Amino acid sequence: MRHVRAAHQWLWWTAGGALATGCYYLLPADTVVSLAAYNTIGLLSALAVLAGVRWHRPGRAVAWVLFSTGLILSVCGDVAWWYLKNILHVEPYPSVADVFYLVSYLPLIGGLLLLLRWWRGGESGGLIDASMAAVGLSLVLWVFVLHPVASDDSVSMLERIVSTAYPALDLLLLVMVARLLTGGGARTRSADLLGVSMGLLLVADVGFSVASLHFDYEGRALDWGWLLSYVLTASAALHPSMAAPAGRESFEVPRSNRVRTVMLGGCAVLAPTLLFIPSIGADTVNRTVIGAGAVVLFVLGMVRIVEINGRVSRQAVELQRLAMQDDLTGLGNRRYFYRALGEALPTDRAHVILVGLSRLRDINDELGHAVGDQVITEIGGRVRVLAGPEATVARLSGDEFAVLLTAATAAQADAVAARLIRAVHDPVRADGNEVLVGAGIGVADGDSGADAAEVLRRAGVAMCIAKQTGEAFRRWSPAFDERSNEQVRLGAQMRHALDAGQFHVVYQPIVALPSQRTVAVEALVRWQHPQRGPISPGVFIPVAERNGLIVELGAWILRTACEQLVRWTARLGPLAPDRVSVNVSARQLARPGFAAWVAAVLVDTGLPAYRLTVEVTETAVFEGGPAVTALHELRTLGVRIALDDFGTGHSSLGLLQTVPVDILKIDKSFVDRITEAGRHAVIAEAMIQVSHGLGLDAVAEGVETAEQAQALSRLGYRLLQGYYFGKPVPEPDFTATGELLTT
Repeated sequence: MRHVRAAHQWLWWTAGGALATGCYYLLPADTVVSLAAYNTIGLLSALAVLAGVRWHRPGRAVAWVLFSTGLILSVCGDVAWWYLKNILHVEPYPSVADVFYLVSYLPLIGGLLLLLRWWRGGESGGLIDASMAAVGLSLVLWVFVLHPVASDDSVSMLERIVSTAYPALDLLLLVMVARLLTGGGARTRSADLLGVSMGLLLVADVGFSVASLHFDYEGRALDWGWLLSYVLTASAALHPSMAAPAGRESFEVPRSNRVRTVMLGGCAVLAPTLLFIPSIGADTVNRTVIGAGAVVLFVLGMVRIVEINGRVSRQAVELQRLAMQDDLTGLGNRRYFYRALGEALPTDRAHVILVGLSRLRDINDELGHAVGDQVITEIGGRVRVLAGPEATVARLSGDEFAVLLTAATAAQADAVAARLIRAVHDPVRADGNEVLVGAGIGVADGDSGADAAEVLRRAGVAMCIAKQTGEAFRRWSPAFDERSNEQVRLGAQMRHALDAGQFHVVYQPIVALPSQRTVAVEALVRWQHPQRGPISPGVFIPVAERNGLIVELGAWILRTACEQLVRWTARLGPLAPDRVSVNVSARQLARPGFAAWVAAVLVDTGLPAYRLTVEVTETAVFEGGPAVTALHELRTLGVRIALDDFGTGHSSLGLLQTVPVDILKIDKSFVDRITEAGRHAVIAEAMIQVSHGLGLDAVAEGVETAEQAQALSRLGYRLLQGYYFGKPVPEPDFTATGELLTT
């Protein structure tokens, strides 16, 4: 609320100042009351300027303090003149009042100079426009004010100097006001108010000089100009925009400003127009001054045209550069790369290498876009160096770099692609963080008459496959397109399959030793295609991961599994499994509100949270971030967390320090050879010891024989899962047992 009131203070002040100016004319002239009213407006204006400085904290506070000083000096001049006239009953000219008046111009000029440097910078076009306006209008000032005063021999030299000084100082103000109002870029409201204020001061001063020269001026007919100048100077200081420099575009396109065009055109024709006035054209001095002014205006006009042409040329070059260059890295952009590739394709030796970064979105989310930008810049520099001096390097999108080799064999292009792996091998230091970025690299050539878009598409397909397979790089082949087309078709069919109920959930028992009771089941999804028959999860799950359908599919599986366990419990009682385990993908965990959604499903189905286990892979939580946060939220609800395929990742033990885990699911690769003496048995034994030491349950997956079950039992495993105890089926037999205890 305080900010809103401060933003409108200038409006209240302007309205009050205008009202006070009107009331001033209702008071008797040349009285103490009228003097007090006049000077009160001036002093309050000076104080209001200082208040604006205090409220808005401008970058050039000294300029506004100078304006306040100028107002105070002008008020001192008014007081001094009234004292001489009404107390001492003398009207000397010049007098001490003129000293105050003339000195008051100095802080006004100094303040304007400071603000002009801040608001308008070094923009030369506006300075030329202001000079043209000043020259044109100064000719009028010379003809009607300066020349008559300077040539009046009836007054003393001091009077002529003082009388000439006022319009001369006004001329300086005129130049700066013209510069203020004609400068390029967007103006602020504060600058407009200040320009009007200085304009009123000029009108009042010039009007007073002309009236005093040609008429016997007495009274206060022009006092409104000085009073409103005081008021608007304070309004400019009270406006919030006084604290910020006027917006300037990074490069200015000459714009058509109707007011400025009319004003500059009018100033340009002033010189010949004045010569048509007989009393002026007949005077030799006036003709000389006007002629000189016309020459100056012509020169300034030519300079302005040259300046505009030069600026347009520079801007054309800059626009061309910006159109072809990536702002962040300084590399070429997609448009630039397309052009270069199109020119290189006819040579039949063009190769494109596409580098797609991994984890960039997570870096932006976790560490901020500033860190992400530093990572992109560093990786871009590495790619440029590793690609070699003859290569064309561009940044095609947020996380993709492209390299064009125009005269290379397939072997040479593959060598460059292999070398580019080093671009992401070492961590990137950014804002105090060491960030490790992965990448997939695809290579395609320009053979077979392919155009630029097709070559880039092929490189993109190869890059995606390299990411999926974990290989250093892949070169495109026609078989990739067949695979991609199949995945596209499969993805489209999955959408229909989910709506048509072609997916179903099966459950594999997890048994406890030595009782061999089924204490839990793992929910697994199966797809029965009406034409193709069963489709393996190993085929359709990766497709669902890529097209995002895994989120909807996973949500359906989790709800279905919870409902099924509730039905078994109601039907079987103690024979029903205690828990159901559901696999959750990284995409699901990363979605905002995932834990809240799980809580809602538990409430809807009536399943207690402790009876649900969420299984996640090491890769899903390896990068941390929202996925780990979601797991902590699930743990708070009471949901159990299982780490699937434990032991196959890069830092399995490290994950146990950051991920809330209740269950370790030992990967099948360690179970397959558990009956053989060797490292597999040692690792399996070490894993069960780790789980016991950390107070975690351990489930051995992939148990297919009684021998494996017995070996695992001897090592201390008490939870086993595999075909030996039951395959995944819609309705497992929870009363069945294996032969472990009888063999």
